Amino acid sequence: MNRKLVGIREAAEFLGVNPSTLRRWEQEGRLMPDERTAGGYRRYDLARLRPNQFRQQDGERKTVAYARVSSHDQKADLERQKQGLELYCAQQGWTFEVITDRGSGMNYHKKGLTKLLNDILADRVSRLVITHKDRLVRFGAELVFAICEAKHVEVVILNQGEDTPFEEDLAQDVLEIITVFSARLYGSRSRKNQKLLEGVKHAVEEASS
Repeated sequence: MNRKLVGIREAAEFLGVNPSTLRRWEQEGRLMPDERTAGGYRRYDLARLRPNQFRQQDGERKTVAYARVSSHDQKADLERQKQGLELYCAQQGWTFEVITDRGSGMNYHKKGLTKLLNDILADRVSRLVITHKDRLVRFGAELVFAICEAKHVEVVILNQGEDTPFEEDLAQDVLEIITVFSARLYGSRSRKNQKLLEGVKHAVEEASS
């Protein structure tokens, strides 16, 4: 019987994992290459690989609950999010980890979000639980969901309606955008633009106070 032997990248794609995961499985003795070339490259027989079998055996995939607020002043809201997420996950009988962030929904470099995305890409997450879609990022949450779908991560959103602190968070996000543009216009010849941004910033601060 002829076997179709493929390299580690094709085998990883077939199983829906990263090549690094196959290397780890080899170190753990869970999935060994069928052959190695003279140059030491791994070769796998597609006929014996079963994606669901290996995905279910991967005990390192976990449930992650993610909570975020825009500023340190919203500590109480962050605690409410955490409690809601912990209660829901516990009721489902899931073993879970909670990741929290303090920062604008326009900031894509927050420590917690970076850790979450790295864990998803490294096949360490099986389920993501959030209170609202906007808790991830203000714009572009669909991209994160697409990554989750590609990595076979279930996304659970507890509340599909409008987020409670929406206006306050949006004001923080708008202020961040204004701050960025103000920095870019600093020292430029357009004093009119600077004055306009200062006026908008003042209006947003007034509305959110």
